[in-house]
Amino acid sequence: MNRILLEPGEIKDGVATFGGARAAHVVGVLHGEAGQTLKTGEIGGLNGTSEILSIDSGGADGPLVTVRVSHAEVPLPSWADLILAPPRPRAMKRLLPQLATLGVGRIVLVGAQKVEKDFWGATLLKEANWRPLLVEGLMQAGTGVLPTVETRRSFRRFVRDELDALFPTANRIVAHPYGQCDGSGGVASPAGRPLLAVGPEGGWTDGEVALLEEHGFRRMSLGQRILRTDTAVIALLSRIGAE
Repeated sequence: MNRILLEPGEIKDGVATFGGARAAHVVGVLHGEAGQTLKTGEIGGLNGTSEILSIDSGGADGPLVTVRVSHAEVPLPSWADLILAPPRPRAMKRLLPQLATLGVGRIVLVGAQKVEKDFWGATLLKEANWRPLLVEGLMQAGTGVLPTVETRRSFRRFVRDELDALFPTANRIVAHPYGQCDGSGGVASPAGRPLLAVGPEGGWTDGEVALLEEHGFRRMSLGQRILRTDTAVIALLSRIGAE
C-alpha cells in the first residue's frame, strides 16, 4: 500500500478509525505509532496525510488505527477506458487491481461470442466482491479515483445502441493479433481519451472486429502470439500510455 485509502463514511469530524488489512499494514509494515504521519486519501475524494492518534490492539480481529485526516491534494485522474470480454473469474481477480493501478476509469464487461456463458453467474460480478480488488489497486497507485464497472450481456447491442453515447469522443482501439497496425506508432495519436477493446482469450470473431471497425475502432496488435487476457491488457495499456 503506497497510500491508505479511507471510505467517505469512515471520516467523521476529521477523524477516522480503520482496521483490517490497512491497519495490519500500518502496524506490521510501517511500524506505526502515535504521532506518525501516514499518506492517506479518500475514495472519491482528495489525497493528503493523516496523523496517527492511537493504535488499539483490537483483539481477535486485529488492530484498529485512529487518525486525524488532512486532505487537500487532487489525486491522479484516470486516463483510459476499457471494453473487456471477460476471462475466467480467477484471471479477472488478478486483472482488476492492475486496471485500477494503471488508471482505467470505466470498465464495461461485454458478452462476446467466446466468453464462457457461466461467467455471468460468477459471484465476482457483485460489487461487494470486485470493489475491494479495485481499491487494492488504487492504494498501490496512490489515488482514490475508483473505476466504474458495468456489464452488457449482448456485445452487438452494446456497440450498436450504446457505445457512441457513452464514449462519443474516444480514441477507439481494438486489440487483435492480426491487426493492420503493429503498435509501433500512431495508434494513440488521434485526439481523445483512449478506449481499448480487448476480446476473450479465444479472441474476437471476425464479425465482432468488423462491427467495432464500423464504429471507428482501429486495430492494434502486439504480434501473433496469443496472450492471456491479463497479460494483453496490461501490455496494451502500457503501450498506449507511452504513445
